[in-house]
Amino acid sequence: MLKDPTRPLPAGLTIREATRGDVEAVIGLVMAGDILGLGVDTLDPAARACYLAAFEQISASSHESLYVAELGGRAVGTFQISLSRTLAHRGRTRATIETVHVSPDMRGNGVGGAMMRAALALAKGRGAGRVQLTSNKKRVDAHRFYERIGFKKSREGFKWDV
Repeated sequence: MLKDPTRPLPAGLTIREATRGDVEAVIGLVMAGDILGLGVDTLDPAARACYLAAFEQISASSHESLYVAELGGRAVGTFQISLSRTLAHRGRTRATIETVHVSPDMRGNGVGGAMMRAALALAKGRGAGRVQLTSNKKRVDAHRFYERIGFKKSREGFKWDV
């Protein structure tokens, strides 16, 4: 179970499913977390249609959900949960937590811990027997956070862009 963070949660923090109106804020959070300097994501209005199309597909799926952590009417964090089922482990459902970002000015204030508690509860409520997440190897602060709250390093990941 998730270890409780040592800092109290910000008063008034809520975690809810994202709406279409949150897309720009979510992309802003993703951009703020781009420590690699890839510059792939953008708030350029020309890119808005691709983000909205992705949001609509996520929203329509029974296997994916996008969330925002909100404080004072402002999105201060985001994460996505994707569910998948395999034949391994007797057909257990697996939840993958992705696109975890907290606004730089809110890091260290309990937002990430609250999001992870919510993500774990949501995954369990949807029948997941395992929760996994990935994080870029260069996000060492995030790795320390995940380990501190109870996640264990267990795999080496590989990607191939097609």
